[in-house]
Amino acid sequence: MMMSRYGAKLMKTTVTHSHLLNPRVPLAASNVRVPAMGVVRDFSKMTFEKKKTMEEKESSGGKADQGNKGEQLIVSYWGVKPMKITKEDGTEWKWSCFRPWETYKSDLTIDLKKHHVPSTISDKLAYWTVKSLRWPTDVFFQRRYGCRAMMLETVAAVPGMVGGMLVHCKSLRRFEQSGGWIKALLEEAENERMHLMTFMEVAKPNWYERALVIAVQGVFFNAYFLGYLISPKFAHRMVGYLEEEAIHSYTEFLKELDNGNIENVPAPAIAIDYWRLEADATLRDVVMVVRADEAHHRDVNHYASDIHYQGRELKEAPAPIGYH
Repeated sequence: MMMSRYGAKLMKTTVTHSHLLNPRVPLAASNVRVPAMGVVRDFSKMTFEKKKTMEEKESSGGKADQGNKGEQLIVSYWGVKPMKITKEDGTEWKWSCFRPWETYKSDLTIDLKKHHVPSTISDKLAYWTVKSLRWPTDVFFQRRYGCRAMMLETVAAVPGMVGGMLVHCKSLRRFEQSGGWIKALLEEAENERMHLMTFMEVAKPNWYERALVIAVQGVFFNAYFLGYLISPKFAHRMVGYLEEEAIHSYTEFLKELDNGNIENVPAPAIAIDYWRLEADATLRDVVMVVRADEAHHRDVNHYASDIHYQGRELKEAPAPIGYH
């Protein structure tokens, strides 16, 4: 008798689990409780939300949501629901990778010609390390600046994440504030990643370029991680010089656009929303704001290195959060 009761319970649980795996399997009751690991959960309170497919959005006259691709069935027992966000004009915000309050208008008046003259051995090592990395990049990409920019951003987004992570861990170990530098460095990493998401809409990488990204990122991440542990001032100085090279690369990109060697196509929708560009903005406008971003990252990293060179810690100087 006990075995039969146990078997009945087991069968009931199995049927319920089968329904979760395949919603087409009917349930005898609308309110079913499934015992799992000693916890009883009421699956009748689960919320189901079906997002529009790209085809549905295209047929309705709107552009496909590049931030939320494909059909998704979201099952939420925990009551976590996506926010419905609208723009200032009342239209729906379609990007899930960033929010309207994270957008900004880039400061194009920043001085692009600033340069930190290397004086110490550490500075010279950082400078020539970056210069040595430029030669193979020139050989591989030559004048394909769209692919070059995309490749550059896969590397440029690493230092901010590594630096922010290590400053974060240091703050935890020492039970101290970071002066805002965790957020500032992670902001830099996210901004560089948004550069990549933008250029992905302009230049499509080949399979061998994707393979190169995997190899370069694996090597650079670990090398920079080790370098930051040994000497943060060297690591930030190297990134400062890396950003100076980025400014040079984007300046050459603009020259190619102005000379007509690269087609000045309309700006991707993601760029228009992220940098608050005009609706008729072009690729040239995108390159301009990206170059300005790189100049700001140059300033932040040289500033961080200067703090360490003066024998101070980052937490002693307020971080330039939101410095665009």
